[in-house]
Amino acid sequence: MASRVTSATFVGRTEELGELRGALSEAVGGRPSLAFVAGESGVGKTRLLSELERSARADGIRVIGGDCVELGEGELPYAPIVGALRPLARSGHPAFKELSDAARCALAQILPGLGETRGDDEATAQARLFDGLLELLELLAGEDGLMITIEDLHWADRSTRAFLVYLASSLCRERVLVVTTYRPDELHRRHPLRPLLAELERDARHRRVELLPLTRDELSLQLNDILGAAPTDDLLSRLFARSEGNPLFAEELLAAGTDGRGSLPPTLRDALMLRIERLSADSQETLRVLAAGRRLTHDILSDASGIDSRALRDALREAVAAQLVVTDEEGRYMFRHALLREVVVDDLLPGERADMHLALARALERRAEGLPAHGGAHLAAGIAHHYFASGDQPKALLASVRAAEAAEAVHANGEAAALYSRALQLWDRVAGAEELAGRDHVSLLRAAAHATSKEHEPARAESYLRAALHELGDSDPVRTADLLEHMARNQFNQGRSADAAETRREALELLSEEPSKVRAVLLASVAKELMLESRHDEAVEAAQEAMAVARAVGDEVAELRAMDGMGVSLFGLARYEEGEKVLREALSRMPERGLVHHLYSHVNLADALFSSGRLAEAREVVEEGDRLAAEKGAPRRWLMMLRSELAFEAGDWCAAEEALPSPGRPAMGTTFINDALRRIELALGRGDHDEARRLLDEARDVAADTREPQWIGPLGSLRAELERRAGDLEAARGAIDDALDRLDFCSQDVARMARVAATGVRVEADAAVRARDLGEDPSFAVGSAAALIARVEACAEGDRPVEAAFLTSARAEEARAQGADDPDLWSAAVGAWQALGRPYRAAQALRRKAEAQLARGDREIAAASAAQALSAAQAIGAEWLASEIEGFALRARLRLEPDESSPAPALPATDAGEDPFGLTPRERQVLSLLADGRTNREIGQALYMAEKTASVHVSRILSKLDVRSRTEAAALAHRVGLV
Repeated sequence: MASRVTSATFVGRTEELGELRGALSEAVGGRPSLAFVAGESGVGKTRLLSELERSARADGIRVIGGDCVELGEGELPYAPIVGALRPLARSGHPAFKELSDAARCALAQILPGLGETRGDDEATAQARLFDGLLELLELLAGEDGLMITIEDLHWADRSTRAFLVYLASSLCRERVLVVTTYRPDELHRRHPLRPLLAELERDARHRRVELLPLTRDELSLQLNDILGAAPTDDLLSRLFARSEGNPLFAEELLAAGTDGRGSLPPTLRDALMLRIERLSADSQETLRVLAAGRRLTHDILSDASGIDSRALRDALREAVAAQLVVTDEEGRYMFRHALLREVVVDDLLPGERADMHLALARALERRAEGLPAHGGAHLAAGIAHHYFASGDQPKALLASVRAAEAAEAVHANGEAAALYSRALQLWDRVAGAEELAGRDHVSLLRAAAHATSKEHEPARAESYLRAALHELGDSDPVRTADLLEHMARNQFNQGRSADAAETRREALELLSEEPSKVRAVLLASVAKELMLESRHDEAVEAAQEAMAVARAVGDEVAELRAMDGMGVSLFGLARYEEGEKVLREALSRMPERGLVHHLYSHVNLADALFSSGRLAEAREVVEEGDRLAAEKGAPRRWLMMLRSELAFEAGDWCAAEEALPSPGRPAMGTTFINDALRRIELALGRGDHDEARRLLDEARDVAADTREPQWIGPLGSLRAELERRAGDLEAARGAIDDALDRLDFCSQDVARMARVAATGVRVEADAAVRARDLGEDPSFAVGSAAALIARVEACAEGDRPVEAAFLTSARAEEARAQGADDPDLWSAAVGAWQALGRPYRAAQALRRKAEAQLARGDREIAAASAAQALSAAQAIGAEWLASEIEGFALRARLRLEPDESSPAPALPATDAGEDPFGLTPRERQVLSLLADGRTNREIGQALYMAEKTASVHVSRILSKLDVRSRTEAAALAHRVGLV
């Protein structure tokens, strides 16, 4: 026999290790990332990680890690995360003492002993847990850095996968590197890890490191270290041919022969079995139990195996000496390599396998006796798994339900859904299932639907609810109505708002007029749904009824939800004072009823104030909500997106971009649409039309069936603006017509109608101007503009400041369409938008005012207006508008010298004494790069401007220098010392 099984020398992998060390160095420098090490079993993934860990520790970097555990559908929630953190928690690491109260409460769900857990705010629980974990990782990293390793990601539980997605999008400046390993050959076509890896590995911040088999020379080095001498050519050739460069296979083949000279087994599994069969009977039996249990403490192994204490110690020593078994940091026994366990499992007879699992289930059950929550999520999941694998179906049913409940307690929704699904599969096979499970089949279906819905699988949840409804029949109208209400929620989450409305109507028809909690919840949901569809009168009526019923039955949450919907709808009806009173009352009472509802009240009040022209107040409300969410570790995405929208309208585009969630963070449904809208507005503002078109196309597909004006209106308006800029006026008209048709359908959303119709007038003005330029009849465009103006006028009736501002812009555009561009009308538009604190829209109107002034021959006044508009655009960061203004001034030969009374430009004024050509500081920067031979694209990249903007600057420079080419401009600049 060879004296050692494994090589003590790290062989090969220089490039792969270097890449991972580079990632670790970047992480310590404040650029965190995820790395995915892929390779077949035995190729050396764990060995590579061990070398990386050794190197990291030598550099003073903290290293923690855990393994994913394969338990089929009964996965252990957060298994590798808990495995990595539990030793630190038990040792009392100082980082746990520095955690915020919110983070400590959240982490106590998976690390008992940290503190008290919260029993409320279920909808935010997983998000708070993830935020708590991120806070802990940042504390553990400190200034020196942290590396987390997660092995066997192909076995990762759903909650761990969800946390990785969260980390991928949330890591920002934390000094953290996450390194995972997985086997590509384990990922079948529908494996849940495949789409996750495809998404994460596309992100430039993250990387995939693929481990290939060793070369012949590398295998020779490995064998040399094991044998203590260079292998013969014959041995090297035979081992390389048999192992195909797989290090583990080569080691095991060598260990199976006599100093490598015996006959070699045909496969790796045969080689491993040869080593196992050389052990004593007790040692082999111990390995069988360990194979079924995967990772076991000494007590559980002793209880399940039934081997005498002394004999068990001897058996374990023998297995450890043979390098088949190792212990982890918590003293649990495990196989040295997953393939060793698989070989033992495959060798078990069916009866042996069932007996092993039954023994383990009973041993774990004895451990769980008297413990709360069935021993916790991990212990309960293990019991359920082993009873199911043993074939004891009654016990498996009970254990699966208990494990699902324990998983829900730690907000592992995916695991809970899988366990409820298993219980449903077992139901018909078990006599007395209802008595065992402690609930009937309908209740189990509802529980499965609830867990599945929280896992963001509304279609699957709906299928469970339909099965429950079919089984229930007409026997219990109240229970049926409750199931229908849950089904409506899942239909709405699929974007099927019409189906959801019909389902709720069906549920209400089943209930008597007598107040009940189910009726209150249904009516509140109806009111909110009508509010979202901007059917304001109906929403107010439904909310009033819901509030009355909710008060009668004492359901304050339903009452406040109805008040929220009512307040927003009152704003939509321009009954601002009433709406604000209702919304502020709901906001003040919400903290006692649940954090999620409280935060949504912030969103709704801020949005309502914004819609009524009170932008500054709206920003204060949403900032307050976002601060609260951050303090409590609650989901912030909708608050962040509203912050971004309001900052954009206020002209604070840097804040608008900073407020947005990471673009890598996954979103679906209306969350995706909202996120996309914010990015589309910024892309259009900065002239990135390709990005705007990509996002518009994606959002259009997601919003195809929506009936919510808050998405239909902006998407139609932004699409029309994009097509207008591209010169495709027919496509722009199509976008306006489609949006208005959809808004007209049972909607009272005059704010969105005004915006879309006003955009339509702008399109028609462009069409009329084009027709005149081509010598064609502009009457169709003029008539279309007039029709659209009528719509905007109808929307602006009464006290509606935002709609009135759109009307002023639309009237100025109509005059442009008629060939009578009027500076006074544009002045009115500028004033209206400035009064609302929306500088970008004011700057757009000011640009048009300059054009109208020039058309009347007022060159100096036009130049002053254009300079003021350019200054505003530059201050905002509106590169597209700035380039349009500069292009206009260049074509008109206007000098954009800012008026003293205009806002200060983004860059300091030119010192004419130093520059006789009148170049601005920005133009001097462009000229310097031009003189270096840079292209317009390179100039734009260097100065963070659009390529088109760079082109405009170059044209102005050539004009001011009175030269005809870039070469002449460069030569002159060098000659007179401008660069």
